[in-house]
Amino acid sequence: MTPQPPSIWADAALAAALLAVDPAGLGGAVIRGRPGPVRDAWLVRLRELLPDDAPWGRIPAHIQDDRLLGGLDLPASLAARRPIQQLGVLARSHGGVAILAMAERVEDGVGARLARVLDTGEIVLERDGLATRTPARLGLVALDEGAASDERLPDALADRLAFHLELDALSVRDLDGLGFAQNDIAQSDIAKARERLQAVAQAPCETIDALCRAALELGLLSIRAPLLAVRAASAHAALQGRSKMIAEDAVVAARLVLAPHGASPETQGVDSSPPAQSPPETSSDTPSGESREPSDNGRDTDQLIAAVRAVLPERLADRVQRKPRRITRTVGGRGSGAAAPSFLRGRPSGSRAGVPRSGQRLDLTETLRAAAPWQKLRGSTNGAGVRILTQDLRICRFVQRREGTTIFVVDASGSAAFQRLAEAKGAVELLLARAYVARTRVALVAFRKTRAEVLLAPTRSLTRAKRELADVMGGGGTPLAAGIEAGLDLALAEQAKARTPTLIMLTDGRANIARDGSPGRAQADSDALVSAQRVREAGVGGVFIDTSPRPRPEGDRYARAMGAVYHPLPYCDASAVSDLIDGLRRPAR
Repeated sequence: MTPQPPSIWADAALAAALLAVDPAGLGGAVIRGRPGPVRDAWLVRLRELLPDDAPWGRIPAHIQDDRLLGGLDLPASLAARRPIQQLGVLARSHGGVAILAMAERVEDGVGARLARVLDTGEIVLERDGLATRTPARLGLVALDEGAASDERLPDALADRLAFHLELDALSVRDLDGLGFAQNDIAQSDIAKARERLQAVAQAPCETIDALCRAALELGLLSIRAPLLAVRAASAHAALQGRSKMIAEDAVVAARLVLAPHGASPETQGVDSSPPAQSPPETSSDTPSGESREPSDNGRDTDQLIAAVRAVLPERLADRVQRKPRRITRTVGGRGSGAAAPSFLRGRPSGSRAGVPRSGQRLDLTETLRAAAPWQKLRGSTNGAGVRILTQDLRICRFVQRREGTTIFVVDASGSAAFQRLAEAKGAVELLLARAYVARTRVALVAFRKTRAEVLLAPTRSLTRAKRELADVMGGGGTPLAAGIEAGLDLALAEQAKARTPTLIMLTDGRANIARDGSPGRAQADSDALVSAQRVREAGVGGVFIDTSPRPRPEGDRYARAMGAVYHPLPYCDASAVSDLIDGLRRPAR
């Protein structure tokens, strides 16, 4: 049963209050949903609950390291003739909260740096003549606006944020008459809870055990989820004016922390069977058969587990019991070819030491940054304000996106040839429809009987593709080795033209024609494996789509030999093939 809007709002309100009590200890929150008045209201309330002097920073999705972590203050360093540190957003947000905009677009590297700061509570800088440690204990609110399931915050960062809130189910009408005031929590209550938090006793062993067992039942394999739940329980106890944690605090923590983490896409599966009942514990001071004294927590572990499970959303286990997430390898870059370094043109990508030659561009800012720490030692000459030596020079670096070529290698043999060719043609047309924007060419190789044939040379022309593919026929044996070799030859030719090729194999993997054209499954299989290994050695990325109605081990074996992504797609259609290729081109999270 889906939680009703008032309960969603009440839980969001309580999460905001707990985060205001212990921002750094709880890590922060992920707010997943579209921008709008509901999300804005939650952020406004969180800001109201924080102390008036608490920092409130904002982090753009594509922020540079010097703005995020800090670095050399170039004007101040040149004026003072010594290294002067400039604080980044995280250091300026110490003791408060930072808002991460468009979190679903954050690169993995930025996510890793944010995760490290959340773990350590400090920023370590050792570059540009600086060697500093700056405190940065803060809470992070990640605004995740991703529409698709694969557009999400990096897993390493999401794992460190206690609360995962879905606010799309709420509308402004749901908020009328509810608001956060219904919990009667004011900024003064938060201030008292912050003072009391330090005095809250350590969580009882029964509570920790119960939260860990609840996390395991939800399929949460990371230790951070129960640790964050314990922090949330402590904050709730402090907010309620208690110095000791009770079962109610653990139940609230399980509902607000464990349940949302368990329902996230990163969950790998759940054993929904009830936990085994533990026998009552006895001590040497308690006679056998005599009930033991209740703990300070008021419940033993099994009772607390029952209470935790009672408040979790109904059928949560069914919703989070998913197949293990497929680990896929990126085979390109959002439709285009691989990135190639350049010193002349393209997207800026840092700089390197060196003397500009042959049209290379001097990176003036980085040159001054390299020279600034040494000015006091070098002194000035001829009245110059800055003395620059050869070792200070920095050359601009750029990244150019190469054109990509998607090469379909299609099994046109046997009775299923018509279906496979039809879907391959459809996928080619779909990819060509957006080939110009994606800077991608498409080619098609078909193999049947005793040989392989290039049916469509690399092109961006949809009209040409339709004309060339109109009368293609199928049938006969399966010369898989010949198909792989033909696709590889085409890929190598594209590499020689500075393009990035990707092989897309569509076959059931049942080779029965050897490379020399003779029949026989054993030799055909051996030849196909040798050809597949050549693809790996050439460094050509690929995807092996197994079109067999019942996928067999051969397909996965060929994919591994090629170094390709294996994907069974027994009931494929043109749209599914095209979507699969687009998904694999996106950078992995």
